[in-house]
Amino acid sequence: MTLPVLAVVGRPNVGKSTFFNRVIGERLAIVDDRPGVTRDRNFARADWAGRAFFIVDTGGIVEKSDQPIDRRIREQAFTAIEEADAILLLVDGKEGLHPLDEKVAEVLRKTNKPVRVAVNKQDNLPHDQGHHEFWGLGLGDPIPVSAVSGKGSGDLLDAILEMLPEAEPEEDDPTRLRVAVIGRPNVGKSSLVNRIFGEERSVVADEAGTTRDPVDSELTYHGHTLVFVDTAGLRRQARVTDSVEYYSALRTAKIVDRADVCLVVVDGTDGIHHQDLRVIEQGWEAGAGVAILVNKWDLVEKDTQTAANFTKEIRARAPFLEWVPFLFTSALTGQRVHKALELVLDVQEQRVRRIPTAEVNEVLEKLTRRNAPPHVRGRELNLKYASQVDVAPPTFVIFTNFPKAVPDNYLRYLQNGFRRAWGFEGTDLRIKFRSSSSRS
Repeated sequence: MTLPVLAVVGRPNVGKSTFFNRVIGERLAIVDDRPGVTRDRNFARADWAGRAFFIVDTGGIVEKSDQPIDRRIREQAFTAIEEADAILLLVDGKEGLHPLDEKVAEVLRKTNKPVRVAVNKQDNLPHDQGHHEFWGLGLGDPIPVSAVSGKGSGDLLDAILEMLPEAEPEEDDPTRLRVAVIGRPNVGKSSLVNRIFGEERSVVADEAGTTRDPVDSELTYHGHTLVFVDTAGLRRQARVTDSVEYYSALRTAKIVDRADVCLVVVDGTDGIHHQDLRVIEQGWEAGAGVAILVNKWDLVEKDTQTAANFTKEIRARAPFLEWVPFLFTSALTGQRVHKALELVLDVQEQRVRRIPTAEVNEVLEKLTRRNAPPHVRGRELNLKYASQVDVAPPTFVIFTNFPKAVPDNYLRYLQNGFRRAWGFEGTDLRIKFRSSSSRS
């Protein structure tokens, strides 16, 4: 699905990042009492009431400031407004209506986009009544909320869903696979896509970041239509400094969210970077299949670096990569490039694989006999029954008497045991625990 985008805007220090963290359920954006801490926009996928959307946290808007950082934040916030499907104007209920709130509201009224006003720092709900002052912004009913405590956030999210367009479902065609080609700038993504297709489908230049928008290219391979999306390079958030590049990153995130398989391109001459790992994790956490293409391998001195050592070094930095396949290629010479097509199909096959319930329980029994579950508060933790409930990624449910007490290390033991039994190479494998009383 193509997910809608909500931009959260407002002047500095009204609590935009706190609200952003509250919605996504983790501390992703930096929060500080000092104004202007959020200088570049953060974005993340959020879910509420069964619907998903992207939420964008913008820096605080400072009107008519000559400081370069303030001008850049203002430009980025207004770009967020242009690109969003809906906008949330966050204001400070403790300080009351501010002239800059009115300036921003004036801009928002001209966008012809759905806008809601959220009045933050109403910590004594339902007794606080300070939100009524913000009717004067002319943007409808102000909604009181406390981003710190979460009070009122449910009502606000319900109102947000009313503004957002429905995500557009894509055609359910098992022979059509979306392949996102992702990685840091200038690692050779476009060159690899061009080599696969045998023609110039994407612009290639020595300058990093030539590809701004995702570019779709289709080919038919072994009865499947593979839709390759050559995305813009993903930089660290702190280095995303202009509006065009920022929204290239957001569009790339949306592409990864829709992808069946992510081909993550890394530079074999440059080793693995932290941002490479973040890119890989992005595809993994989105539930896509993941394979790593090590490009420029023809330039690597084989006396000092081997494929086995390169793979070992990367897997040592991120244990989940033990189950991610590697392909060593060269877009320049064409070395092993077309094996990427076979790799895409192999990963997708693992991603949609189903295991019979009887076989799942047979493997679970062997694992628990070899290493019994720990005790919980003096009582035995029983894993009674298991079944695969979903694919893409493969997801298993295990019924137990203490579903919330299974420790992380035992969860990893079960995941590794399932993988040794069935592989699932190139895809996340998820295990959920449910109360044995809900087995029916």
